[in-house]
Amino acid sequence: MQTEETRRPMLPARRVWKKAVTVVCAAVMGLGMAGCSSTGAQSVTLDFFQFKAEAADQFKSMVAEFERQNPGIHVNINNSANAQTDLRTRFVKNRVPDVITFNGDINFGQFAASGVFHDFTDDPMVKELNPGMVKIARNLVQTTDPAKKRLYGLPFAGNASGYIYNKELWRKAGVDPNNPPKTWTEFEAMLQLFADKGINPLQASLADSWTTQAPLASLAGTLVPESRYADLRRGTTNFKELWGDAGSKVAKLYTYSKSDLGVTYQQGTQNFAKGSAAIIPLGTYAIPQITLINPHMDLGFAQMPASDDPKAQTLTAGNDVMLTVGANTKHPREAMKFVRFLMQEKQLKTYADAQSAITPSKKTYFGNKALTGIRPFFASNRLADFCDHYIPASINIGGYLQTLVMSGNVQQFTDAMQSEWDKVQARTFE
Repeated sequence: MQTEETRRPMLPARRVWKKAVTVVCAAVMGLGMAGCSSTGAQSVTLDFFQFKAEAADQFKSMVAEFERQNPGIHVNINNSANAQTDLRTRFVKNRVPDVITFNGDINFGQFAASGVFHDFTDDPMVKELNPGMVKIARNLVQTTDPAKKRLYGLPFAGNASGYIYNKELWRKAGVDPNNPPKTWTEFEAMLQLFADKGINPLQASLADSWTTQAPLASLAGTLVPESRYADLRRGTTNFKELWGDAGSKVAKLYTYSKSDLGVTYQQGTQNFAKGSAAIIPLGTYAIPQITLINPHMDLGFAQMPASDDPKAQTLTAGNDVMLTVGANTKHPREAMKFVRFLMQEKQLKTYADAQSAITPSKKTYFGNKALTGIRPFFASNRLADFCDHYIPASINIGGYLQTLVMSGNVQQFTDAMQSEWDKVQARTFE
């Protein structure tokens, strides 16, 4: 039973407690104690889902800096070896991470359409980003309703598809490395010139079938408007119309290789690093692998021209890393604070330097000097997403392309793609 005597000291005790908290906080401030305040606030832990294995060290370093600047926020990094499966499992179990990195592909678009990600469409940060990369991110959302193609993540790092080239071999053949071909005819003529000069024009890596998707994406970026993939979903076009021309050019491209076509990606990039060929038809993502073998190699990177109209050329580029927040995170303020930290120019450039990536800023920064040749495409927003980002992962594009390259049968390739697409559509409901 409470008496007058026990009630009376309550007000002074509160003052004593407040003073004690203040003294304790002051004493431990130099040690960086998190969450200490007169209100007794606790440190917040963010669940950060990180999918890119080769970038684990970069994100670990950035998280450490963020935590130093924000001692009341701890970031628990979950590096995933199988991001798609792991993230899908988390969604099913209602364990959506607070902050997420994920590849900007069809899987991201499917997740975004389900409403599990925060909508950044009207966020002020978007005004600072390259409009072309923002458009690519919005177009990924898997819906045929244009009004629902919102921005459910921020482009964090970009890459591009085209071809990497050996400037030393170009000079040896009398080709200007600062003036890559602007048309498909010029491009073919250059490859033939290398062959005539006794230089292997192209390094292939067909043992890993996915590598064949790189030149397809490079060519389709110019030849196939992105709106045509919506037509494909509606059933008003087909793969013969979409990829017939690009497929024919992919098959033609590999006929210029004078070395073994059936080597792996790892072996192919190693061979190229040792001077095996004038070009390797892969994207910017392969540059770190090449420079790991030959750090001083004089490299260039160029858009792969797909038609004979120089003005029609479009660079295939993608959001290699999308950064987003769980739609229903319990820590929205802290999660957005972490996102804004990662989107600072300093962090974007640090990541780009480490990964030979491209920043999403309007003033595009290229993390490798070999990439500067594609700057005009970013400056003018002549960008198109990777064509395979519109195709479900269950369809083995690489396998069908591998068969196409070996057989040269374009009709067989487009028929196989159409057959698999029809099967997927038959069991898919929007």
